[in-house]
Amino acid sequence: MFILRENGQRFPLTPGRQVESSADFYFRATLDFDGVFTLYSHPKASNSNRSWSPLWSVPENICVDSLVSEGIGVCGYNNICTLKADGRPMCQCPRGYSLLDPDDQYGSCKPDFIQGCQEDRLSPPGEDLYTWEDLTNTDWPSSDYVLLRPYTEDKCRQSCLEDCMCAVAIFRLGNSCWKKKLPLSNGRVDSSLNGGKALIKIMKNNSTLPVPDPPSDQYPEPKKKDQDTLILIGSVLLGGSAFVNVILIVAVCLGFSFIYHNKLQKIIANASSVQLNLRCFTYEELEEATDGFKEELGKGAFGVVYKGTIRMGSSVHVAVKKLNNSFQDSEREFRTEVSVIGQTHHKNLVRLLGFCDEGQQRLLVYEFLSNGTLAGFLFGDLKPSWNRRIEIAIGIARGLLYLHEECSGPIIHCDIKPQNILLDDYYNARIADFGLAKLLMMNQSHTNTAIRGTKGYVAPDWFRHMPITAKVDVYSYGVMLLEIICCRKSVCMESDLEDKAILTDWAYDCYQDGTLDALVEYDVEALDDRKRMEKFVKVAIWCIQENPSLRPTMRKVTQMLEEVVEVPVPPCPSPFSRPG
Repeated sequence: MFILRENGQRFPLTPGRQVESSADFYFRATLDFDGVFTLYSHPKASNSNRSWSPLWSVPENICVDSLVSEGIGVCGYNNICTLKADGRPMCQCPRGYSLLDPDDQYGSCKPDFIQGCQEDRLSPPGEDLYTWEDLTNTDWPSSDYVLLRPYTEDKCRQSCLEDCMCAVAIFRLGNSCWKKKLPLSNGRVDSSLNGGKALIKIMKNNSTLPVPDPPSDQYPEPKKKDQDTLILIGSVLLGGSAFVNVILIVAVCLGFSFIYHNKLQKIIANASSVQLNLRCFTYEELEEATDGFKEELGKGAFGVVYKGTIRMGSSVHVAVKKLNNSFQDSEREFRTEVSVIGQTHHKNLVRLLGFCDEGQQRLLVYEFLSNGTLAGFLFGDLKPSWNRRIEIAIGIARGLLYLHEECSGPIIHCDIKPQNILLDDYYNARIADFGLAKLLMMNQSHTNTAIRGTKGYVAPDWFRHMPITAKVDVYSYGVMLLEIICCRKSVCMESDLEDKAILTDWAYDCYQDGTLDALVEYDVEALDDRKRMEKFVKVAIWCIQENPSLRPTMRKVTQMLEEVVEVPVPPCPSPFSRPG
């Protein structure tokens, strides 16, 4: 068995292996989807009952041999690859996790619980939230963020338990503890680990946010004052005519029935919020939490965001978005955000903690992220490091991929820009402001709506009466990716040269002329990583194609950024509007 190269040389695939005679056997070779090359044989004898039998495969153990520095490995994120007896890989989610797509056993697994620093802070003091699942000879070698040694197994567990970022700890070699955070990649069972353990942290109870008991006045319990009134009314009625008595009794019964059903609806509404793991706040609670809506964090088309503090054993900082009553869309936006964000969970999305729907007051309560917006990070006086900008760009791409393809219903954000990307304590990118999101039904691929978004980031699709698909987010992401690369705004009229004013045009001109260094002038880190910088620019140019059918999906964008697939040469993004 050999490969015949173009120059006529033969490259043997079976060095030193005993292969059956071709006179007695048929042979076939397959290159399977997971990258395993397998040779099979079948006897030529007509009376043989044997089926195709695997002779050998390369690599012998795809689970162990497929380690890549970036990407997910044979199985998806948080999944575990095990080699079966027939040499084929099997993927299985650990306990406490389930497949994102039940029909794709090789896909990614999602936790069946919400774990994070916010949940840990909101839990009652001293409560044991987590349990452990121990898996022998199991590891996710690409996801650790700290190595502790010398450590005992008990100390390793305790360190992971006290660390809100830790999802799994790997204990090996008798004294080494690797802590890992989600998403976990390249998961595999490997006998060479010699008994090393994967200690998986699983929440005991999925209800992470305590929801206060409804106020007692929500239940239609009669009060003593009401009883006295009824007795007095009854005494008066006894002295009147029987007809008047009947009329008044019917009126009282109808009144109590109306109050009962009205308050029952409120109880049901609050119960539904519990099912979404969201807390229902009163307006008075949020007014007190924000000190009368004193500290403004930002302002958008549909409302103002204020900083607040909620007291639950300890003080937890939150961001409270107060929707404007003057906007016709605000109630619809509120319902959309609550229903959509309450069901989304991804490390690159801002988490919704609760809401208020009281009369005309509609508010949303988010986790507070301390490092502000990506706009403030990119366009400040100090230029952020190149490696951190790369991580942020890939994180945003993963978040958009989740919104478009991996959550319960496809979501178009419609307003991707640096001001809507927040940074957490570790500078992980989190996509915020779903106020402009359009939730699509699973059987839809596009929707029609009024023009949404922000000037400079809006795709041409909006102005051409075309169906609005997820490709509008891809366009906005491409503009923002160029801003991340260059650390400058997409439109800069203060630029000395007119050809630099529009970043998308200037970037393509630099790419065409072979002068990409001009985009990252004086950025030593980016210039030293020129190959990757050029690749990111090419991805951005693909994203900003005027023809939406030419733009890649966010899955393809993520794969190109993570260097899983090659980036082809992009065409001119606007061939009909550029000179020449």
